Amino acid sequence: MPEIGAVLREGKGKKIYATDNPDEAIVFFKDEAMSFHGLKRGRILGKGEVNNQICETLFNLLAEHGIESHFIRRIDARHSLIKRCEMFPFSVKIRNVVAGQLSLRTGLPIGMKLEQPVVEYIMRDTDMDLDPVINHTHIYAMKAATPEDMKQIDETALKVNTILKEYLGSINIELIDFKLQFGRFHGKIIVADEITPDTSRFWDSSTHEPLDKDRFRRDMDNVAEAYQEVLHRMIGVG
Repeated sequence: MPEIGAVLREGKGKKIYATDNPDEAIVFFKDEAMSFHGLKRGRILGKGEVNNQICETLFNLLAEHGIESHFIRRIDARHSLIKRCEMFPFSVKIRNVVAGQLSLRTGLPIGMKLEQPVVEYIMRDTDMDLDPVINHTHIYAMKAATPEDMKQIDETALKVNTILKEYLGSINIELIDFKLQFGRFHGKIIVADEITPDTSRFWDSSTHEPLDKDRFRRDMDNVAEAYQEVLHRMIGVG
């Protein structure tokens, strides 16, 4: 494993470390869980190992479809080697089915399938109680991205959505919504961060049971087992 250096960033479910290569970093996936802006905290046993493998699976899937990400390789159970990107200060959320805040903001019923994906932009790393939803004009005002950047980000996000929906559907998982982050690596915009049950809503296609962090948020049982079930279905496919 490359030598681990200083902590560059720590989030809800990961730590990012520097390496002796300025173009690379190491991500460590934690078992700790947090929601409601830190008001609810806990631990999901084995989550870090599961999320690391899920990221490996999904980023490799995207690479097979020509979509570059920050992922280089999984090092061990909890560590992966990644490209060190300059991150955009917002996340992109793609929604296929109404859930969570979208229902609260619009009054649309939870579980309603959307005729086309809803794409939202959410500010990262703020001290606000709720994640601020912004639009293109906010992004341009902050000079966080150019119209050309946003065109590429939007097109890539929707391609990722199509790829993930098809793949997850093949293992009886419905992709309700998920968050993507993007960064620049040597000037090129690529997918970064993670795609896991921490940052996505995965429902069993038959029972509509959540297989994601909503189980933790809602004090449901079998949280760790739900994460493991997602990985089990992925590993069982090819």
